[in-house]
Amino acid sequence: MELDLPITAILTVVAALLTTFFGFMGTRPMNPKKGPRMVPWTFLMLLTFTATMFLIVHVLNLIGVQTAPPPQFPKA
Repeated sequence: MELDLPITAILTVVAALLTTFFGFMGTRPMNPKKGPRMVPWTFLMLLTFTATMFLIVHVLNLIGVQTAPPPQFPKA
């Protein structure tokens, strides 16, 4: 399966929304009556943020922006 532009755009939006949700859940104050948090919200936020960055680069490549680094030393 190839990730074309519509699928990649949808995945980018979903990953960004999940990043926002996990960030919100991770910054809520602790409730000692409920006990410790069992879900690593900050780690999940970092994972989805990384996925969002990769998807944004993929979208840029699909619309024609070249993201490859320039050659450092041209051959003589």
